[in-house]
Amino acid sequence: MEFMGTWLATTIATAVAIALVPGISAVGGSYMGPIMCALALALVNAIVKPVIEVLSLPLTIVSLGLFLLVINAFMLQLAGSLSVDLFGSGIEISSFGAAIAGSIIISITSMIIGPVIGS
Repeated sequence: MEFMGTWLATTIATAVAIALVPGISAVGGSYMGPIMCALALALVNAIVKPVIEVLSLPLTIVSLGLFLLVINAFMLQLAGSLSVDLFGSGIEISSFGAAIAGSIIISITSMIIGPVIGS
């Protein structure tokens, strides 16, 4: 049940990022795009992100944690491309700057919406 709440919060956060960031657009429908991207983002964050964070730990320490923004942007780009390739709908990100802005917006929105939903 907790996964469904987190998925819903991430879906809403992704829809907010699509609405606010000019370089991010929905592919495959305005509803299915955020839903499928949130699912792919959950899979990427569960499988790939921990490995990348451990491998980049020295760089994260040197940058005082700012490199985590870069990792989050890469994970968002990976989730966007995986969702389009696997599910046929997701998000398309035009630049790395848009990915960074989108990852920041998704993180902040998820922190706000998560407790409200109960995830």
